[in-house]
Amino acid sequence: MYDVIILGSGPAGWTAAIYCGRANKNTLVVTGASLGGQTGEIAKLENYPGWAGSGMELILFMKKQAESFGAKSESASATDIKFNADGTYSIICDNGKTFDSKTVILATGASARRLEIDGAKELFGHGVSYCATCDGFFYSGRDVLVIGGGNTALNDALYLADIAKSVKIVYRKSEFFRAEAVLRDRVTAKENIECVYNTELKSVAQKTGSDKLIATTTDNKEIECDGIFVAIGHEANTDYLTESIKRDEIGRIASESLPSGMFVAGDVKSNIKMQVATAVGTGCSAAMDAIQYLNAKK
Repeated sequence: MYDVIILGSGPAGWTAAIYCGRANKNTLVVTGASLGGQTGEIAKLENYPGWAGSGMELILFMKKQAESFGAKSESASATDIKFNADGTYSIICDNGKTFDSKTVILATGASARRLEIDGAKELFGHGVSYCATCDGFFYSGRDVLVIGGGNTALNDALYLADIAKSVKIVYRKSEFFRAEAVLRDRVTAKENIECVYNTELKSVAQKTGSDKLIATTTDNKEIECDGIFVAIGHEANTDYLTESIKRDEIGRIASESLPSGMFVAGDVKSNIKMQVATAVGTGCSAAMDAIQYLNAKK
């Protein structure tokens, strides 16, 4: 029986693990499908104070710190949570294991929203990608599109501009309203990045007799490219929860809807900005709430 089980291995999850470990609570982190979640995919993390490395380097540093205080980890994803009659929880995982705990911290984060146009699903992994840092290497010296207009899209475009021959950012609005000014300036300064505003795609298909893609816009213009990188927002990872847990429009969890002994942190928590710094803050808060809950039960 664990004191605390933390679902998710992003900044929120590891922060919670550090605090719980330091409080001498028997702590397990169930990492999820990919260590570090979205943060682990950031090639250069610039906006987290005091850090000047990649996202994965930060995650590994946090993991080592949490483990130094006794936290353990399990490479698995939760598929279900059972509330037991004695007030404890059972976490059922996709590797066939079940773990019991007195408290649970939900820190499962969010995943990239899928591009819902003709051909996108069929070409996923064959020209359509949701991770520039994972797949950008394969497009060295080639022509790519980035779909989206927020910080993630511009960061992806800047990363790809150093690898690809050319990058076109396709965005449905007239300018990048949501992206930070420093990123907009960097995009403008890159000679091999072109911004295509007021444009949406309606389909993507393999070019006949070629490995190139043809992206067709809603006004029937065709853009030929070698790859498409999608960065159009995120949806919270909450499929393992019952419908009794209240969520917002993108699936994030409302704290007040959680049963006793369950807490939430990071990008899966409603009404917070989806940033590393806020994830760390909510991880700290959730851990302190869990510790206080456990101490009150003694």
